[in-house]
Amino acid sequence: MKKVLSVLLLVTLTTALLAACGSSDSKSENANNAGNTGKKKVVAWAWDPSFNGAALKIAEDLYKKENPDFELEVVDMAKTDLEQKLNTNLAAGVKDGLPDIILVNDPNIQKYVTAYPNTFADFTDKADFSQFSPYKVDALTVDGKVYGVPFDIGVTGMFYRTDILEEAGFTAADLENITWDRYIEIGQIVKEKTGKYMSTINPNDEALTSILLQSGGSWYITPENKGNFVDNPVMTETLRVYKAIADSGIAKPVTGWSEFVGSFNAGDVATVVSGVWQIASIMDAKDQSGKWAVAPIPRLNIEQGVNASNEGGSSWFVLDGSANKELAIDFLTKTIGGSSEFYERFLNENGGVGSYIPAFSSDAYSQTSEFFGGQAIYKDFTEWSTKVPGISLGMYTQEAKDALKNELPNILNGADLTQSLANIQKLFEQQVR
Repeated sequence: MKKVLSVLLLVTLTTALLAACGSSDSKSENANNAGNTGKKKVVAWAWDPSFNGAALKIAEDLYKKENPDFELEVVDMAKTDLEQKLNTNLAAGVKDGLPDIILVNDPNIQKYVTAYPNTFADFTDKADFSQFSPYKVDALTVDGKVYGVPFDIGVTGMFYRTDILEEAGFTAADLENITWDRYIEIGQIVKEKTGKYMSTINPNDEALTSILLQSGGSWYITPENKGNFVDNPVMTETLRVYKAIADSGIAKPVTGWSEFVGSFNAGDVATVVSGVWQIASIMDAKDQSGKWAVAPIPRLNIEQGVNASNEGGSSWFVLDGSANKELAIDFLTKTIGGSSEFYERFLNENGGVGSYIPAFSSDAYSQTSEFFGGQAIYKDFTEWSTKVPGISLGMYTQEAKDALKNELPNILNGADLTQSLANIQKLFEQQVR
């Protein structure tokens, strides 16, 4: 605990005074606003106003039907700025000026809750969490308590070009319930018969390894926040598959987001293994409408491997010391934490997918997509979301990813995998010592 706090203090010390100086104004303004206007107001911090902010506005609209005096102020800021400002204030013990509600990226949940005890409200008995996909609730659970309300998810699928796969002799049935080894075999045939790559690969990005690990019910670190690289069969299989994809020649090398998106928008690759949020980028290529479909992702060739995983996602927290704590909790639990209507509107208006199971049977989730050949893609994604293994994301996910990326070039160049895993474990331990 002391180590985490000291690191955060060291990183953020130079900006602590700035944050503290400007912090009291928003608290006073919030209190005055509520007192002078009679409005019951809460303040939320979030990034991406067209997605996260828009979701809060939908929730506000629904909540005001029964609570007309309710008012929500959404403060938009860049994700990195939000996280820095939150860490700066909390590490310095400055809680004035913090909002009532804050958006938290799921990998940061345990780090925040553990590093800043008694800072975030306990939602354990506030909502019916059995109504959400279990893996999403697992990410919110620390020491048996559930912090916050689940929001958007990144349940994964294997998007594929039906025309390219058909040219190579494959049907939709050939892509169901396959292993990654079979995926590589199909990719080699696709490359031979069509000249197209099966996928992309970027050794500077850990998205694929993250997907593989969670599909096997494992992660970069253990629930006790220890490195999980050595003597971890899921990690060994993950990196074996990763290297096999690279060695097979089926993957087009890319660097950065633009090259990645450009590869499938230009028709250079036959499949994209990614989160449900990738739909918008795929649909940017209007000329490819009707040529895409989506199947479950391949699975690792291990006993506990499943054809389902997750990439990304966030949740809503309430600050425990907020003067409007109970109101903020009530607002979240009755909308994002318990309303099918919210998730129907969120999907229809913003393309957002959540993990609230009762919404999955609605017309919104059953709608078909002309772009994806008439497939009810959201219905499929939500079904897969219920099969994603739950894992503990721990406190040091980013440090573990950085340690892995440092060794990936050696792995791809043929280094002994056992030794590479030992190297990664050692580097990780040095980083968090």
